[in-house]
Amino acid sequence: MNERGARRNRYAFGLGTIGRDMTYTLYSMYMTYYLTEILDLPSSTFVVASIIMLVMRVYDGFNDPFMGFLVDNTKTRFGKFKPWILGGAIGTAILTTLFFTDMGLRGTAFLVVFTIIYVLWEMLYTANDIAFWSMMPQLSIDQKTREKIGAFAKICAAIGLAAVVGTVELVPGLLGKWTGSLKTGFTLYTVIIAAFLMIGTCITLLCVKEQKNVFKEEEKTTLRDLFRAITKNDQLLVTAVSMVLFMIGYCTTTAFGIYFFKYAYKVEGTYTIFGVILILTQIVSFMLFPLFSKRFTRRQLYMGATVMVVAGYILFFFSPMNMIFIGAAGGLLFVGQAFISLLMLVFLTDTIEYGQWKLGRRNDSVTFAIQPFINKIGNAIGTFIVSITLIVSGINDAKTVDDVTSEGLLIMKFAMLILPIFFIVAGYIVYLTKFKIDAKMYEKIVAELKARGDLGDGVEIGKRPGNAISDSATGDMDSQDTGSKDI
Repeated sequence: MNERGARRNRYAFGLGTIGRDMTYTLYSMYMTYYLTEILDLPSSTFVVASIIMLVMRVYDGFNDPFMGFLVDNTKTRFGKFKPWILGGAIGTAILTTLFFTDMGLRGTAFLVVFTIIYVLWEMLYTANDIAFWSMMPQLSIDQKTREKIGAFAKICAAIGLAAVVGTVELVPGLLGKWTGSLKTGFTLYTVIIAAFLMIGTCITLLCVKEQKNVFKEEEKTTLRDLFRAITKNDQLLVTAVSMVLFMIGYCTTTAFGIYFFKYAYKVEGTYTIFGVILILTQIVSFMLFPLFSKRFTRRQLYMGATVMVVAGYILFFFSPMNMIFIGAAGGLLFVGQAFISLLMLVFLTDTIEYGQWKLGRRNDSVTFAIQPFINKIGNAIGTFIVSITLIVSGINDAKTVDDVTSEGLLIMKFAMLILPIFFIVAGYIVYLTKFKIDAKMYEKIVAELKARGDLGDGVEIGKRPGNAISDSATGDMDSQDTGSKDI
């Protein structure tokens, strides 16, 4: 594909993440907020709803590989990814709107309907998510080019995240004043987000063009192939464990954000400004990542990012209620998080070629089914930690910010800022001791796949920046940028 087509793919793929991440942010970060602050559910109902969210996310997470199995076995004139992307987006847009619509139900009736919508939402978003990210490895076989695609996609995802964080308090309130009901205002706000989801989906579907001459046509994936693709791919399992631990810590912290600024900082509106600034910091980090990746190995980047995250947590915990200290802590935390999340994405992508090299099959979608599984497990456990903390600390029953005791605030700060350190450091240790796909090994894998005929003539071994190893000790890459022609 020519350079123009390469850029079109990169931008169209990335732009498709804006609406998707707006939707997922609303669902994952503000579902608890909606239930406690907008619907004002009693603690008894909220506890059961929290348990339902935990159980169903874990259960659905284990079903994700079977969704990857279905995607891998799909053959249509539009390919195997795009039909699932479209169908999943339509269903997700409808169900997200229902999620944030007050149907007037309470008690058992509310919990039954909540569970049904929850299960269907998880299934349809998973179908979209697996197919969407499974398409990314089809856009290039080169590590550095994949990093560029992933970096731009992460930038767009952060824009989607910032859009929700920056408007979730303001816009529903304005719409609520216009309609006379904050609940109705929140529903209209959700409809707007669902519209962005569909617009982004259309951009990706219409503008992204997959490679057709690089990957060998594979036979239908069987259930035995499904289990082998996961259980026999040791690097995929290592990546999954490391990512789950990181996501538990990250999701726990982000879900607490709006509560921290309301009950600890006691200026709720500051959350929006703080959140948007930190997300913009993330966007800059994603933009700078390719530059850092030319000068440092992925292992060095992961270590540096983990140190920044831990330092940010500790500074945040001991900071006085002063925005200078809190802002500095948040900057360290979110820059490190941005680097780790992008590294996790490219680690997962590289395990596809590793699995093909080791097991003889690519199984793109089965492999990428691990990503929504990871997100669901991390989000489920993180949300459950938040839910229990809100009850134990007394925040859920508080009528005003002054109703929460100093002991309750300390419990919240510990769960938000100290507990996540253990999960994130544990994830780094798993990676450090078990993950072995560095640039040199990846070059060897691609070369052997090419020699075996498992990769087509569209791959030119030795002519990409990802293959120019100048120093095996440092992993520095050749600085020439020719990766775009490999897409």
